[in-house]
Amino acid sequence: MSELHQSEQEKISLEHQAAKLFMRWYEHNSGKHIRHLWHNRPSKPDTSCLLEGQRLDLEIAHLYGSEKEAMQILGRDISDETRRELRDLEQSSAPDKRLLQALNRILLNKSHKQYKTRRVWLVIRNAHPAWDAEQIGALQHCIEIPTAHPFEQIWMVADWQGKSGIVQLFP
Repeated sequence: MSELHQSEQEKISLEHQAAKLFMRWYEHNSGKHIRHLWHNRPSKPDTSCLLEGQRLDLEIAHLYGSEKEAMQILGRDISDETRRELRDLEQSSAPDKRLLQALNRILLNKSHKQYKTRRVWLVIRNAHPAWDAEQIGALQHCIEIPTAHPFEQIWMVADWQGKSGIVQLFP
């Protein structure tokens, strides 16, 4: 298997894991049925599912705290762009400030995307072990959600394993 193909398979696997964690918590919290996850081609959001029988597209992102952490979690090297962004974040000493900067950077980057779909939600999976739903909720008033973005809703899976739940960031 080529490295590119293996890398793409790993990306798809991580996206599916994040989507499944989100779907499990969303159904638990809302009581609404969310099922049948599938992966999309690059011009569409990463995954799709059915929410109460209606198609819902999910764009998936992962939030890492440092270059070392991203490499450890992914079990491999990361792209130069991701490495630069993570090094910039490491310059911030306070963990809460790093969380906020990383999250705001993801929100800004994703706000520029365009999709050919009716409904798309952004789901961000937190990978930093020091951050969970409580820390994310405490910083919610500081999160900078761009005024123009394609997302009907923005959610965060609050920890890597999904143990502390999900946090709605928008609306």
